[in-house]
Order: sequence, then structure tokens, then C-alpha cells
Amino acid sequence: MIGILLSILFIKFVLRKQVRQGISNVLYSISKRSGKLNRHNMYSSVVTSALTVGFGGSVGLEGPTISTGAAFGSFASRIMGLDFKLRSLMMACACAGTMAAIFKAPIAAIVFAVEVFMIDLTTFSLMPLLFASVFAVLTSWFFLGNDVLYPFTVVETFALGDLPFYILLGIVCGLVSVYFTKVYEWLEERFIQIGGVFWKLMVGGLILGGLIFLFPSFYGEGYESINACLQGDLSYLFSNSLFVGLEDKLWVAIGLLSLIVLLKIVATSLTLGAGGIGGVFAPTLFMGVNTGMLFATLVNFSGIRELNSNNFALIGMAGLIAGVMHAPLTAIFLIADISGGYALFVPLMVTAAFAFLTAKSMIKDSIYHAQLARRKELFTHHRDQATLRMLKVKNLIERDFLPLSPKASLRDLTQAISISQRNIFPVVDAEDNFLGIIKMDDVRHLIFKPDLYDKVMISELICIPQYRISPSDSMETVAEKFQMSDKFNMPVIEDGKYCGFISRANVFSTYREKVKQFSHD
Repeated sequence: MIGILLSILFIKFVLRKQVRQGISNVLYSISKRSGKLNRHNMYSSVVTSALTVGFGGSVGLEGPTISTGAAFGSFASRIMGLDFKLRSLMMACACAGTMAAIFKAPIAAIVFAVEVFMIDLTTFSLMPLLFASVFAVLTSWFFLGNDVLYPFTVVETFALGDLPFYILLGIVCGLVSVYFTKVYEWLEERFIQIGGVFWKLMVGGLILGGLIFLFPSFYGEGYESINACLQGDLSYLFSNSLFVGLEDKLWVAIGLLSLIVLLKIVATSLTLGAGGIGGVFAPTLFMGVNTGMLFATLVNFSGIRELNSNNFALIGMAGLIAGVMHAPLTAIFLIADISGGYALFVPLMVTAAFAFLTAKSMIKDSIYHAQLARRKELFTHHRDQATLRMLKVKNLIERDFLPLSPKASLRDLTQAISISQRNIFPVVDAEDNFLGIIKMDDVRHLIFKPDLYDKVMISELICIPQYRISPSDSMETVAEKFQMSDKFNMPVIEDGKYCGFISRANVFSTYREKVKQFSHD
């Protein structure tokens, strides 16, 4: 609770700005802010996550570190005056470089940028990503040596008879990934409903403290527990806990592994909900290694087949990455690099593929993408959709439509027609409240009858449009409205006030310009 409190105080009294969570914040900035991250992101996430994790918060440091790298990339690109295409590429290079330095895994870092940050892998982007990852690893080796976070040696290579169990492990990891994501989102919503920072801190901090008391391995990011599990040492389940002295009872170990798999994401969500800052990458690896170990232990206990529990613990990490982050290739290459080669490449591919397919069939978007996707703010590999999401309603509003008062007459309308280049006229009152429109085609039969000029009032000619646009609408919503209405122009209304019109032609021309801007050489 102390670390979470210090993070809250730092944000409130030192930073005085909101700190968005890690990788999702980077994705949002690429999608809706043209890749522009606030300058405080170059240090705020690192400081607050270090405070949170340093005092026991059950989250990871990878996400905040990667987002910090992206902030430096964004800042540097703005200083150099780069356009959005190059700015987003530089941010991706920074993220890939950061991840490569953390895990000593340059290939996995490149794939991560492609899968998670939706960077198109083309000739234009490949070389910068490659150089960033390689030089980041070399820099890390120079300053920190060649030690890796999760050292692992393959003692027993892949046996064909284990293949069905790797498939089953993939399905299990996919289901655990769905559980991971659902619990994370559910608790996130519950904390939003809790009013006030104090109550969030008290509720989340106290429950988190209770979980850490029962399961000390939840303290911090869990690197030591992951490494112990990879070596087949289950002492981390019992150390400094109420279960000391029960190490020789297998059923206790199975029970503790099961509870850890179920409750780790609860501890992570409580940390974040209470006000802590951190990522879900390390918790994903933690749950993955324990899922793999639990699976192998249960199979071995049943006597069906004797599995190498260390290998399955390692492969379980890949399964959770593939399922939670919807990044199967990242999972495969990251764990292959961690294991020091490709001796387990086949089971890695099998488990990651089945985990991804299982999770994807039940949850459309990854844990990083889900919230942005619900708000239709996610930048994706779908070029048309991604380009459309880059457009903003407020930048497409046209205001050269002549507004008319409902108290005006047909004579005023004919005068407006004579000087306007538009065939639609909005009708607004004295407070700019939108009342409707008048279409040229609807009054054409009247404008050639001068005897009606002072008899027919504008209020009698108003047509209420079936569709209207709000400045808060996403461009996907705008496109859907144009498609359903088959109209060429639609009014933009905010809180009942008239703002202007958006035309189908302007949307299309702006869209084409964006496509040209994104075209890679």
C-alpha cells in the first residue's frame, strides 16, 4: 500500500497530471493524437511504476518501460519535425529497442512492434526496427552484461509423444487468458465505480495486502518466482507463507499453484485499481509459468505420461502471451530467445497457436487493444479502418452553409440561394439551436412564384434530417451514417447547437490524402 500511496502522491503533488497506463497509452497516442505523447511520459511512468513495484505492487515494469521509450521516440521525432508516418515508426523503434534490451531478444522485439503496435512490416519499417533492436541489445550487453531475466537450459528436448499435451496446454492457456482478461476488465470497472482516491486505495490496498500475506510470491513483479519455477523449484510456493513445512505434500503444491493461477490477476488488478502504476506483461509471464507447471504436475500425478515440468512451465509463458496479448509470434520468438535456441520451437508454435485461437474465439481484442477497440480508437493493420480512425470530425466540419431564421420568409430564402454555393440551408434560432434544414430540391417549385415570397415562412419549409453527426462520433460511425442515409451532407450538432456540415466528398478526399501519407516506399 505504501508504494501505491507514494505513486498517488507523486502524481497529485509533483506531476499534477494524469498518468495513463503503459502500452495502451502509446496505442491511443498513435491512433488519436498523431503519435504525440506528453513530455512527462518520459519519466512519470518509470518513477511511479518503480515506486509501485518496489514496495510490493503486483504488476510489471516492462509496460511502463516500453511506454517510456515510446515517449522519448515521440519527443525526438517532434524535435526533428517528422510527419506522422515517421513519428509512429520512431515510436515503434523505441518500443522494440526497449523490449529487446529488457529480454535480450531482438527478433521478438521486432515482432512485438508489428503485432501489438500494428506497425506494417515493410522494407520501409524493417531496417529501422532491426537497427533499433540490435543496437539496444548491444547497449544492454555493454552496460549490464549478457545475463538474461529468465535463464533457462533445455535439458530434455521435444518428444513427439508430448505433442497432444502441448496442444491441450495451448487450449488451457487460451482459457486462462480469457479468465485473465475478463477479471482484469471486471475489476477495472468495479474500481471506476468506487468514488474517491482514498477509498480506492483502502479497498484495493487492504485486499492486496491480504493476498500478498497468503501468497508472498505476489510481492513485486515476481521475477524470482518465475525463475524458480523454470528450474523446477517450487519452494517459492511455501517460502515466508502459512504453508511452510508442507513442501513434501504434492497435493498442497497443486492447490497453491491453482490458487496462484486464479488470484495473480486479481492482485494485479487491485494494484492498478488502487492507484498503482505498472504493466501486465510480467503478470502474464507469471501466470503462464505457473499454468504450465500446474498442467505438467497434474498430468504427472495422474500417471498418464511423465512430462518435463520445466519445459511445460516455459511453454506456458508463451501460451499466456499468445492468449492475453493476441501476439503468438511474439510469444514464440521471445520464449525461443529465453530458452537459448530452437530446441522447443515446435511445441512453442503448437501451444502459442492453440492458445491464440482459443482466446481469439472468445475475446476479439487483446488486453492492450480492448478498451480502445470499444471506443473505436484503435489503430490496426486494416489499412482502410486505421486511416478512417485517424480522421477527426472537428477537422472535417464545413461552415460555409448559410443559416436561416425560422422567422424568415421565402424571400429571404431566395436571396440566400442567389449568393450561396450550397443547396442546403440550416435553420437555427437566435441561440444557434438547430431546428432542421431546407433543401433546394424541396422548394424549387416555390422560388419561381414571387407572389408567395412574403406569404410562405421558413418555419413551414423545415425538414428534420433523419441522421445527424456529433463532434464526439468516431469516423467509423460517421461512415456508417453516410452509408445508411445515402446522403451527401449531414449536419453536425453538439448539445443541440448547430456546428456545420460534413460532406461525403470532403470525407473521401481527406481519406485519400491520409492514405497517400501512409503509403510506404
